[in-house]
Amino acid sequence: MNRLSQIGTKAPKELDKKPAKEETEKLLKQLDELQNLLYAESKHSILVILQGMDASGKDGAINKVLGQLNPQGISVTSFKVPTEEELKHDFLWRIHQHTPAKGMIQVFNRSHYEDVLVTRVHGWCDDALAQQRFDAINDFEELLALHNATVIFKFYLHISPGEQQERFKERMDDPTKLWKYNEKDFEEAKLWDKYMQMYEDVFENCNAVPWAIVPADQNWYKEYVIAKTMVEGLTSLNMKYPQLKTGDQLSSSVH
Repeated sequence: MNRLSQIGTKAPKELDKKPAKEETEKLLKQLDELQNLLYAESKHSILVILQGMDASGKDGAINKVLGQLNPQGISVTSFKVPTEEELKHDFLWRIHQHTPAKGMIQVFNRSHYEDVLVTRVHGWCDDALAQQRFDAINDFEELLALHNATVIFKFYLHISPGEQQERFKERMDDPTKLWKYNEKDFEEAKLWDKYMQMYEDVFENCNAVPWAIVPADQNWYKEYVIAKTMVEGLTSLNMKYPQLKTGDQLSSSVH
């Protein structure tokens, strides 16, 4: 079981920032080419799940890593508090509508995991219901993998409470980030230990698709880990550009 308190939130001491950032630039170029392959071959779909505490850097990861890709082949969905209409359906109804088509990359900024995280922290979902939802989530992710060749990347952006408070303060001090300020964030931060317990339950119960726990106190390292993980995962698919079929070649030569 992953005890978050025992996992560091910073880059390994032996890793220097400058070479890591240079490596990230190379990885982003590879990722761009792999996205092109994914779109052209159109045999797989990609789902990127970003979870983390408030101010853990989800928006930044989308901007700095995934925002560098061709916008025609990627979509981002942020899941907020469910609407009245969404609450009339099962908890995965609103999620399934946004799963990726073959050839596409879909990013979830928060996800179906909110229904076994914030709901449990605030007592809206008891342990028995949470277990049923864990099972449903596992079945849902298996469905995507088996029936739509969806490769799922699950990233938990792991920051320290101290870094979170620094980022909250920065939001108040920086006019370009003030729009992100939410007074409720400070109240949620007081529930840190409970959130950590619920995340650990998620990692233990929903790990058929493994979680990448990303040390996220330093944005440059977070970006490096996400880019590296995705490049390795997409490379392993051994994708190929489609070739002209013999009939197509004959047809084009006639005309």
